[in-house]
Amino acid sequence: MATAGDKLNGREAQRRETRQRVYAAAIAEFKRAGMAAADVGVIAKEAGGARGTFYFHFPTKEHVLAELERLEEARLAAQLSKFLAAPHDLAAALAEVVRLMTVMERRVGKVLFSEMLGLHFSPRRPEVLPGADQWAEYPAMTLVIHAVELARERGEVYPGADALRTAQFFMLGLYAMLITSYEQPKAARAEILDNFLATVLRGVESR
Repeated sequence: MATAGDKLNGREAQRRETRQRVYAAAIAEFKRAGMAAADVGVIAKEAGGARGTFYFHFPTKEHVLAELERLEEARLAAQLSKFLAAPHDLAAALAEVVRLMTVMERRVGKVLFSEMLGLHFSPRRPEVLPGADQWAEYPAMTLVIHAVELARERGEVYPGADALRTAQFFMLGLYAMLITSYEQPKAARAEILDNFLATVLRGVESR
């Protein structure tokens, strides 16, 4: 005999399944048309529900994009954490971030990647993890800060280097380099990213 708990768990599983269908359909539509032009009616139809089903799970289209950013950030952080667990220097750590970001860019596509970054810096960005501390939504940034701190302890960067500011400069610069160099030939883009990385490293190298 089914208990009240079984029914509750069943409803929660169904809710999560529906939410995942809506999310997947929304991402597909975003990739096709971009977030702003995405048709919520098309998303609902592809997800097998009514238009209101979309808004039940995601109050706005920005909430879908914020969810994509959260998932991609978590994936990148997990991969970076694994890399950082092995012996490395700061140059290798930052080069791995560049590699992982370009992989993310290819995975989500230019349009979504650009829109994700646009929302990241927008005052309209939904709060993804309500009540969490300020760094909970930025695990990759936290890892980069830690990598700079460890490099400072090893004497790779000068003692007065500010780990937070260095990480912010690196991540913001990397976003800009990726967005502005997307149309460049592969070799030219690689050179742009290599030069950017070298510039960051020169700015903090031990004197």
